[in-house]
Amino acid sequence: MLKATKLVLVAAALTTIGAVSYAAKSGENEAVGIEQAKISLSQAIATAEQHAGGKATRAEFEKTKAGISAFDVEVVNGANTFDVSVDANTGTVISSAQDKMDGDRDSEGDQEKDD
Repeated sequence: MLKATKLVLVAAALTTIGAVSYAAKSGENEAVGIEQAKISLSQAIATAEQHAGGKATRAEFEKTKAGISAFDVEVVNGANTFDVSVDANTGTVISSAQDKMDGDRDSEGDQEKDD
């Protein structure tokens, strides 16, 4: 019985190691990318807040379509919400756009929320 338990544990460990290795190689593991970022999340938030003149409500690490590591920061300024993308290596703003999907609309943008 003890031998069977050890085999199960070894198999589980090997499976986990293989999955982590695959995720790191395929770019699916954001922890690897964020660890290699030259600026911190708090620096990206400060840059985005200064750029949009508001307060951050959400931030996440992502790879852009061009393959650039970036922090996507949502900043609220009064009644306006902006999506600001900050380069994780240089700390510069890559893009900034007013987010028309936020506010009183759901994620599909076609129904009002019942809060």
